[in-house]
Amino acid sequence: MGSNHDHDHDHGNGHDHDDADRPPGEGRALRVGVGGPVGTGKTELVSCLCRALAADVGLAVVTNDIFTTEDAAILQRKDVLPAERIMPVQTGCCPHTAIRDDISENLDAIEQLERRFHPELVILESGGDNLTAIFSQALVDVQIFVIDVAGGDKVPRKGGPGITTSDLLVVNKTDLAPLVGADLEVMRRDADAGRGERPTLFVSLREDPLATPVVAWVRDALAAHRRSATAA
Repeated sequence: MGSNHDHDHDHGNGHDHDDADRPPGEGRALRVGVGGPVGTGKTELVSCLCRALAADVGLAVVTNDIFTTEDAAILQRKDVLPAERIMPVQTGCCPHTAIRDDISENLDAIEQLERRFHPELVILESGGDNLTAIFSQALVDVQIFVIDVAGGDKVPRKGGPGITTSDLLVVNKTDLAPLVGADLEVMRRDADAGRGERPTLFVSLREDPLATPVVAWVRDALAAHRRSATAA
């Protein structure tokens, strides 16, 4: 597996971030995994989170692609963070392998970003995978799984660890539901049945480019992480 870790130059993109968001020794960053099938909106969600949080939360991002660094390039073109805070990993293997089975490349990338920038929050975007894709608990603290309505309202009841065990399920592209004949209430019912008390959020990132309910969930997770670090 290979990765692109050459980010030690100043891109001068206008973001006003210091290289020390949080003094070293004040606890590890909250690591949030974002997974889901190809085309569901993972990269756009990461972009939304960065836009909404970067003003007051120290952030870094790791992206996964099998053979390219396209997702990192998309985020850099959108200018949601300074480019040096976005680290691409070329997994060279099935996406779930790099987030669950052999996490060394991703763990190395996260730790490099933490050593350099001391962020409060690191977002790890998996490559597009299927409904079985989940992150190793040794890699991330909480997991967001993204699906969309384009596959029809049957997707939540298909189950799989991504849907049933993720800390947050995001159903994206709700604005397309009338066009594809997807019943959002059916999707909500089936998601609730499969997930129990775990939350599900329905969003349209096209209509809400700040992903407002997802950002609120991440802020709550970050606050809990801070409390846990303080208590320790």
